Amino acid sequence: MSLFKNLIYFILSVQEKILTKNLSRTIGIKNHSKRKKFYTDGCFLSLEALAQSEKEKMEEELLLILKSADYNPKEVLEYIKKHSTDVYFIEKASYLNSIGENEGFIYPQKGLKALYISLLTQGKIRFKTPELFILSKGEINKYYFIYHFYNWYAFKHNIAGLDTESQELLKKYLFSDENLNKLQLADIYKLKDAIKQDKASIEFVVKLCRNYEGSKQALEKLKDQGTSI
Repeated sequence: MSLFKNLIYFILSVQEKILTKNLSRTIGIKNHSKRKKFYTDGCFLSLEALAQSEKEKMEEELLLILKSADYNPKEVLEYIKKHSTDVYFIEKASYLNSIGENEGFIYPQKGLKALYISLLTQGKIRFKTPELFILSKGEINKYYFIYHFYNWYAFKHNIAGLDTESQELLKKYLFSDENLNKLQLADIYKLKDAIKQDKASIEFVVKLCRNYEGSKQALEKLKDQGTSI
């Protein structure tokens, strides 16, 4: 991964920590009431532990998909298309910036934003669009793409925080100094979930990058040095 990408991920993670801290102050507590337990198979299991277990299972599935596609974005896009998500390649996906979106995975939209996306991708007038991928024509950055693939996969599995409303809140408050006290409690929880999932997707990409690049460098070193029997 390039130094620029590393810097972006670092900045995002710092911003998320600041936003999470501000959210905790807004709520006044760290939401201990949500850390409930339930009884199953003769023992108590916390919802937090269950969520972590589901996350680990999902990431194992993601790794299997990525490995089977040899981490090739175009191969993974074929998998995405087979699971009822349209993929569009356009000349300049940067046009999405004008409506507050970036190229990659786009959550379902309504209204004027959906109209813009529909005109951009299909040249049709529609005020509602499903989830989809929009990418610039040409080479796809592997790690940037995996970040979006992670979010798409989690969205398909109905993971909390990866819905349109939660993501809109994240985009609104992650890069602004707006007062969080104005948020309704339900929106605060949505924002907390969005932050948690965005952090998880970043951590997944960084870990994958380290492991993949580390293995790649080790293999190249072995090839350069040769082996003796």
